Amino acid sequence: MATYDLIVIGAGALGTFHAYHAAKAGQRVLLLEKDQYPIGATVRNFGQVVPSGLAGRWFDYGRRSLEIYRDIQNQTDLTVRANGTVYIASDPDEWKLANELHDRYNHLGYASELLSKAHCLTKYPALQADYVAGGLYFPDELSVEPEQMVHRLIAFIQKKYGVDYRSGSAVIDCQSNYSGAIVSLTNRQRFQAGRVIICSGHEVRLLFPEVLTDTDLVVSKLQMLLVKPVSGITLPGNILTGLSIRRYESFQACPSFSTIPKPEHLAELQRWGIHILFKQAIDGSFIVGDSHEYADATKAEDLGYHTQDYINDLMITEARRIVTFPLAIEKTWAGFYSQTKAEIFEHDVDENIRIVTGIGGKGMSSGAGYAEASIRQWLGVTA
Repeated sequence: MATYDLIVIGAGALGTFHAYHAAKAGQRVLLLEKDQYPIGATVRNFGQVVPSGLAGRWFDYGRRSLEIYRDIQNQTDLTVRANGTVYIASDPDEWKLANELHDRYNHLGYASELLSKAHCLTKYPALQADYVAGGLYFPDELSVEPEQMVHRLIAFIQKKYGVDYRSGSAVIDCQSNYSGAIVSLTNRQRFQAGRVIICSGHEVRLLFPEVLTDTDLVVSKLQMLLVKPVSGITLPGNILTGLSIRRYESFQACPSFSTIPKPEHLAELQRWGIHILFKQAIDGSFIVGDSHEYADATKAEDLGYHTQDYINDLMITEARRIVTFPLAIEKTWAGFYSQTKAEIFEHDVDENIRIVTGIGGKGMSSGAGYAEASIRQWLGVTA
């Protein structure tokens, strides 16, 4: 039976970055993925690395994540593009919050730039002039291709650090023994390690259903759209809009946030947790979204497997208010991620087995930095 220092269950961004940091610190690591390749939240999102939208320690983890992405990109192509992030304010209230966040980040030494309406329309000519009140630009933030990044990261840690990666390896049992912990797969293979960390989203319920009984862990269902490329249209970087300003944690920490009224015309959008983001892919297509529906993690099936045309219509109608080019939908999909009011779910089954899940929509932006701190704290190792 093969033995390792660490077994990581779940090869999404959170699990793979845990494997990366442990292997970089000299640990012998086995990374297990139940599917033939990762198909969860990591590959169904925008691919935006936007610490600017985060608050508290998650902003710090996000800032560190930018450094980690750049460091790995210098060694192999993770599809990282350094085109920055812009939040487009659509009214005076959102513009006020943008100014307040700019001031806050100035104090923190995090680069940002206020863009006038004219500057926004010059820099992003595909925006509707009637929508734009101004913008807040973060030049250091990054974009990646969500359907490629984690696969390239896995290949990198296999080649450089000798991580043993096994896809199609569903774990059916995990328990401690005299020398650490042991995991068993559906094919009857068993592996031994000093420690096991489980980063399998809400599917942790398959191994430890009792752990979720008394938690506030929920699953969020997101609807997203892929829009066909349009000749001559470029929209570089991460484009976030007024509804994002009204939703993200960093803006919620601004002094005026609690006094900002909610316009009636946004009520139905906010009812479905919709805020509109754009991210242009390398092939010229655009990812547009998204919406949010919630269910208890023990009842994730209640969210259903379908997407609702009504929600997609709400998103595309709002998106057409923001950009000038035609939005022809090529495909739609639903993404699912787990989250918790406690920011992240960390639970020690015992001294050898730890569950880490519920990072919510912060995984791509802050997961790399969080995983580094997590490995240092739990394993006591530093790369």
